[in-house]
Amino acid sequence: MAGLAWEGTRARITFRDSAGKQKSLRLGECAERAARNALAGFERVLEANRLGETIHPDGLRWLEKLDDRIHGRVVALGLAQPRLGAAVMIVSSMLDQYIARLAVKPQTKYKYVRVAESLRAFLGPTTPLAAITTMHADEWRMAIAEPKGTMARAPARASVAKQIVIAKGVFGKAVRWRMIPASPFADLKAGSQVNSDRAFYVSHESIRAILAACPDDQWRGIIGLARFAGLRCPSELVGLKWGDVAWDVNRMTVRSPKTAGHEGHATRVVPIAPELRTILQSLFDVADDGAEAVIPRLRDPKTNLRTQFERIMARAGVKPWPRLFHNMRASCACDWVERFPNHVVAAWLGHSPMIASMHYLQTRDVHFDLAAGIESVEKAVANPATHTRKSGITPSEPKTQKPRIPAELVGFGVACDRVEYEAMPPEGLEPSTR
Repeated sequence: MAGLAWEGTRARITFRDSAGKQKSLRLGECAERAARNALAGFERVLEANRLGETIHPDGLRWLEKLDDRIHGRVVALGLAQPRLGAAVMIVSSMLDQYIARLAVKPQTKYKYVRVAESLRAFLGPTTPLAAITTMHADEWRMAIAEPKGTMARAPARASVAKQIVIAKGVFGKAVRWRMIPASPFADLKAGSQVNSDRAFYVSHESIRAILAACPDDQWRGIIGLARFAGLRCPSELVGLKWGDVAWDVNRMTVRSPKTAGHEGHATRVVPIAPELRTILQSLFDVADDGAEAVIPRLRDPKTNLRTQFERIMARAGVKPWPRLFHNMRASCACDWVERFPNHVVAAWLGHSPMIASMHYLQTRDVHFDLAAGIESVEKAVANPATHTRKSGITPSEPKTQKPRIPAELVGFGVACDRVEYEAMPPEGLEPSTR
């Protein structure tokens, strides 16, 4: 029914539960004789739970002698009742400890707290952690994916997937902290976190119209840095300084708060495209003497970028697209990946090629047209080579000019041997066999 497993001097009892899943009870460091006695007592308890009978006196005596820590592990396995006066870990206490130990950026913490509050409300703040089952996990997933109520709107699949990933991480921590032996969320399927429905390619024509409608150079800088350099807005624009711009080599150093926690990803170097250099030059010309910040407006945390950006788009006659700033960064990635190797583009954008393919790169109509040999009307008009020639008319070829020999080389030519043009003998070069 059960067995012993050793990790050095540490012992644990292994067994399978009623569902056939492998479980274990950690005993810690102990002598072999003590471990075997514990195994005998544990088997009495396990047998009673499987058969629905009263625990054998040997099993009861074993439970009574256990210290509170190991007894709590037996309780967490669902094989015994908590002792009177024993502390029981509840959902609210676990979530509070989890939130208190979060070491992430404020925006990321906000998402984690939202999921934690969702779990607290659904599971019940005073529910014992050991009482939560996989069925509760499935029901919570259904509740967030299909909210009830006439005013409730179903979230995107990618949003549901992200919440599930966070919830699995929360209960994974509870297992690591030994609050529960196993996570009821471990087998919950999250699904893809990619929402292709909100992907949008921001064309150069749209950006030109928006730049022309911007009220000042700072707004042109915000849009240009996001669209032509792929900077995350606003996090990477806030820390951009004029000292980071290397005008002589058309490059700039970008500080990334999002990836600063990953070794070697705190900063990256990004090329300055010709379109962006013009915008930055204008912005530099109007900057105050001694100014450090490239976009001083973003130093105010109360700045509402989205609302003002939508007003600028309205003046430009451009319909707002989903995820305004993210899709400008994604459009920059699409332009770059068609001209440069994937690993180079990934380094410029500050993420891996896999992340780029999942969240940034897009399939556009122009790709289908090029594959089918079809070009857009604008390109066909601009490129005379795409025009069809009328039959029977041969275009005049430009006359080639005889190359001029430089004066300093006259007299230094060497005559070449004459090439003999003789017909091949009818029988070839090999001796005849006839």
